[in-house]
Amino acid sequence: MATAVSSIPNEGGSSVSTGIVPGPILLLGAPGVGKGTQAKELVKLWRIPQISTGDLLRGNVASGTELGKLAHEIMVRGELVTDDLVNQMVAVRLSEPDTVRGFILDGYPRTLNQAAWLDERLAKAQETNPRVGAISLPVVAVSIQVDYNQLLRRVSGRRNCPVCQRIYNIYLQPPVHEGVCDVEGATLVQRSDDTETCFEGRMRTYQSLTAPVVEHYRALSRFAEVDGDQPVADVAAAIVSAVERLRIAA
Repeated sequence: MATAVSSIPNEGGSSVSTGIVPGPILLLGAPGVGKGTQAKELVKLWRIPQISTGDLLRGNVASGTELGKLAHEIMVRGELVTDDLVNQMVAVRLSEPDTVRGFILDGYPRTLNQAAWLDERLAKAQETNPRVGAISLPVVAVSIQVDYNQLLRRVSGRRNCPVCQRIYNIYLQPPVHEGVCDVEGATLVQRSDDTETCFEGRMRTYQSLTAPVVEHYRALSRFAEVDGDQPVADVAAAIVSAVERLRIAA
């Protein structure tokens, strides 16, 4: 399927053009690498949706769908929502017309079982409707890499203004006056999940869950890594280039 050529400027002012149909793209990266920021850049570039399992769960629960009711019952009990239930929510979302050219996956698949389910579903879509477009393309995975100590500074250094919600970083983007918002003068606060101890726990969880998913797509030659310790535009350009290489090679 052909598509109009789009471009994304990098930090140097030049543009990286992309004339591909993006298809399903899985963004991987440890907490604090900027997956959400990069997903928004790719959404603007390719005009495809970002699909987050967190958003899907919240949306289904808020809308009172049958899947949402089941998820709510599980969460009220303090249990984790099962892979099968999450897969069903993803299946419903992928049936919507805005996913035909592709979509950005954020937070899914998180486990090897989810990755296997998604690959099988997309393969069946190709067999059933070989002309439906990017929805029948396989997933390509791009991992954003940032040094552990840099990630720790990004996450543990975050401080929020409780009034205007402005975000600072005591190491990378500090306020003019220590501990005080430049705009509101309010005392800055640190979220409980931004502490060093919490970050270390999140990193262990991420690595244990994601390592099998990374190896799964690496074995299929549908995996690439990009340097995330660059300006936002440069990281986005690197992701675009990686997706183009993976699509051409597929």
